[in-house]
Amino acid sequence: MTAPEGIDLVIVVVETSEPGLTGYGCATFTQRASAVHDVVERYLSPLLVGRDVSRIEDLWRLMMANSYWRSGPVLNNAIGGVDMALWDIKGKQAGMPLYQLLGGACRDRVDVYRHADGSTLAEVVANARKLVASGHRYVRCQIGGYGAAGAMTKSANAESSTDGRAIDPVDDRIPIDPRRYMALATEMLHHVRRELGPDVELLHDIHERVPVGELPRFAKGIDDVGLFFLEDPVPPDQAGWLRNIRDASVTPIALGELFTSPEQWLQIIQDRLIDFIRVHISHVGGITPARRLAALCDAYGVRTAWHGPGDCSPFGHAANVHLDFAVPNFGIQEMYQPAPVMDRVFPGVLKVTDGAVYPPDQPGLGIGFDEAAAAEFPPALVPPKWTRTRSPDGTLIWP
Repeated sequence: MTAPEGIDLVIVVVETSEPGLTGYGCATFTQRASAVHDVVERYLSPLLVGRDVSRIEDLWRLMMANSYWRSGPVLNNAIGGVDMALWDIKGKQAGMPLYQLLGGACRDRVDVYRHADGSTLAEVVANARKLVASGHRYVRCQIGGYGAAGAMTKSANAESSTDGRAIDPVDDRIPIDPRRYMALATEMLHHVRRELGPDVELLHDIHERVPVGELPRFAKGIDDVGLFFLEDPVPPDQAGWLRNIRDASVTPIALGELFTSPEQWLQIIQDRLIDFIRVHISHVGGITPARRLAALCDAYGVRTAWHGPGDCSPFGHAANVHLDFAVPNFGIQEMYQPAPVMDRVFPGVLKVTDGAVYPPDQPGLGIGFDEAAAAEFPPALVPPKWTRTRSPDGTLIWP
């Protein structure tokens, strides 16, 4: 476990009996990092040591079946980290970049999108222009924060309420107002479109922070912006509302950041209720199930847009990109800007050039790992704050 940028990352290292042949994978569930660590160390390591690293599919099924109860972000990330490391080893054995083993490149480059934020309309536009000037053709725009945080209300006093009544002293809530957020986001998206013109693809992330009954009206109100997609409007347990949004709006929908099992995505893909699948590859169990998911999506005209935030290690980002090159139904790739320290801990971090990533040329995932450097950045292992958002009346917002 390491945190070079202050974000807890979990890295799985698989060593083989062949000297120097080691694989690396991302098992990052940053909100519960130590739980993933324990699954790998206490359960998967004793299960796997001594087995044949070449049997990736069989080992994936063994890991998933061994706990009897399957799926969930802790178990999936532990398995996903091992799975990525096994594919990394497979590529190194073959002397090929992973995408070549997956069938070769379907495209010359992988276009990425990055995040333009700001507390005012002018700031959002200025930050978006910087990305466009650096060659980005796809820009995700938010105002005042990520996932509706721009609609903040005044934070409650941690010691007393306005009428003098004592309240919980551990009042670390992040207050937002979903209705104010929708008004701000609608205004912002129209303003950015006018300022940047029709040639830049705009995206926006709701991050499951709006009451689902409000979503059809919100989506309809931004149809004329012409978004590339509207990201994560509903949580997995409210996927039934996608039909209502579809009936009201023509804006493409990207969904899946919170998905952890096929039961959550099968029906909405078959019913063509989304346009892009947004899963986090380690959260669904690694490259092995993500390949199957991409093939399923291809059969129904759904494109990929794998989750690629800061709480994903360079191994996870590399897994995204290798799949992006190999699958025919690639849509877009989320990519963040790593700090320079990441190059020291993870030699070979993927670079973005003119808004795109070009085919990696190193075997396997193509990323190195300096364990000594990683040890200089211990993880904090504390409960996250950003999932404590509350509406103006104090109700916890359920992502």
